[in-house]
Amino acid sequence: MHQDIAAALRLQAVDLRIAELRREIATLPKQIANIERTLESHIKRLEIDKAALAANQRERKRHDADIQTHQQKISKLRDQMLQAKTNEQYRAFQHEIEFCEQAIRKAEDHILDLMGESESLEKNVGAAEVALAAEKKLVESEKVKAKQRSDADKVELQKSEAERASICSGIDKALLANYDRLRTRYYKDGDIIAVAKDGMCGACMMLLRPQFYQDVKKSEQVHYCENCRRIMYYEEPAADVQAQMDA
Repeated sequence: MHQDIAAALRLQAVDLRIAELRREIATLPKQIANIERTLESHIKRLEIDKAALAANQRERKRHDADIQTHQQKISKLRDQMLQAKTNEQYRAFQHEIEFCEQAIRKAEDHILDLMGESESLEKNVGAAEVALAAEKKLVESEKVKAKQRSDADKVELQKSEAERASICSGIDKALLANYDRLRTRYYKDGDIIAVAKDGMCGACMMLLRPQFYQDVKKSEQVHYCENCRRIMYYEEPAADVQAQMDA
């Protein structure tokens, strides 16, 4: 294999890793933001349920207070009824007592309904608080892991960029310029170097001219696919390599 192509293959491997690291470094904060948004939505849901439960409890207290008020009023009316001097006065007191008793029954019915709603709300709030506590721990753990991963990626990225610079310093300038042009303009984050195999370009799968294929196999100079413009190289089959070693 031509030495510049061998170096370009190493460069491509480093560039693909650099692209992967940069994507991960950029993606990790977004992943954490998504997790935090989900957590925030669960917190808001819990706050809504807590507010509903608090409103339920306030309403029950209000009805309890109404019942006590009506009971006190009934007690006074009964005392006053004993002092009634006419049947008309007696019936008036009796009517007011019945009105208060009816109001008490309505309030008690409302309290029963509210107790049923409260039971469901209390279960929801209790379960949500337990789940939320676990979720908060998980989010904090994920944030720590993400930071550790991001820090490690940044260290590796610096090393990879230094390795890239070292490789570039030993590659033919014209080949490097073509490589960078293909990488930035056509095949960003993809393969720029393609293997020639079975008379075809391993990237675009187009048939190569027989003479061109033979020239690539000789590896005497750098060749470019006439269709996709990728840098071409030939890799001898393992059996042929072993035969050469045994010869």
